[in-house]
Amino acid sequence: MPDTDPGYIMQVGLGFFASKTLLSAIELQLFTALAKQPMTGAKIAAELGLSPRAIPDFPDALVALKFLERAGDGADALYSNTPDGAVFLDRASPAYMGGILEMANARLYGFWGNLTEALETGAPQNEVKHTGESMFAKLYEVPERLDQFLNAMAGISAGNFKLLAEKFDFSGYQTLCDVGGATGQLSCSVAAANPHMRCTSFDLPAVVPIATRRIAQAGLAERVTAVGGDFFAGSLPQADVITMGMILHDWNLDNKKMLIRKAYEALPPGGAFVAIEALIDDARRENAFGLLMSLNMLIEFGDAFDYTGADFIGWCREAGFRDFRIMPLAGPSSAAIAYK
Repeated sequence: MPDTDPGYIMQVGLGFFASKTLLSAIELQLFTALAKQPMTGAKIAAELGLSPRAIPDFPDALVALKFLERAGDGADALYSNTPDGAVFLDRASPAYMGGILEMANARLYGFWGNLTEALETGAPQNEVKHTGESMFAKLYEVPERLDQFLNAMAGISAGNFKLLAEKFDFSGYQTLCDVGGATGQLSCSVAAANPHMRCTSFDLPAVVPIATRRIAQAGLAERVTAVGGDFFAGSLPQADVITMGMILHDWNLDNKKMLIRKAYEALPPGGAFVAIEALIDDARRENAFGLLMSLNMLIEFGDAFDYTGADFIGWCREAGFRDFRIMPLAGPSSAAIAYK
């Protein structure tokens, strides 16, 4: 009998234990509290309003999971943030990326409990299941929910947008339009790293005031503009570079191809179309995050899905694009680039 080990099976099968422990810590703002000073378990319980039963298991579990550090043992031990926790999980940090995890806790954690039903029916398991309204309609009708969603997208995208702004050669271009630009983050990243670029962040009208405020806060209002519109209702604003950050995966194949055609039509000869996603590897064997994100698209939209670089190239070639490049970005994400 070959050597076998059930450890990995248990780790993945009960992975929601660790996931929910981290999500609850973020919901309770534990990392933000510890950014002010190290605390004993009793102090954590008092600060966060926890039951005595939560101590020491809750903070010690986070120590074992490498999300907290602990100096000492017993009741007098002091808990503090790890370097990564201090940078990425303290709400006061400019690099805070907990927004996506806040949304995961508030929305996705419960929806993923219905994955089996989604696999059997192909139907979404989010708000639409109970209200009949699309995910975006529900998100955009409540300002607090919209703000949480935009913060989530900003947190998960910051590293990718910064790398794109640095790695992509913008020297031959003057203008950029980021389609589905949300808070204007991609446009601001490109403008900050490339002083000659003028950028437009294009999204639904409800997002424009939020984006305008964030752009002004970044000190880039002279070169970055937020514009309202619906990318399904008409043509896209013309620009030398058209970007879509985590947009194409939200839609079915027909809508993906429609958005690619619109990008092609909005570009001049030599222009570039850039899609930023957790691209699945062409063999569909390695990028587990991209494949799991595609299952998340099933839960959110039913017929939406993530895709490979080869898929992207095929769709773009069909639309008329001539040259292609895949640029690795942060973690499992990449920029898929098509040139007109």
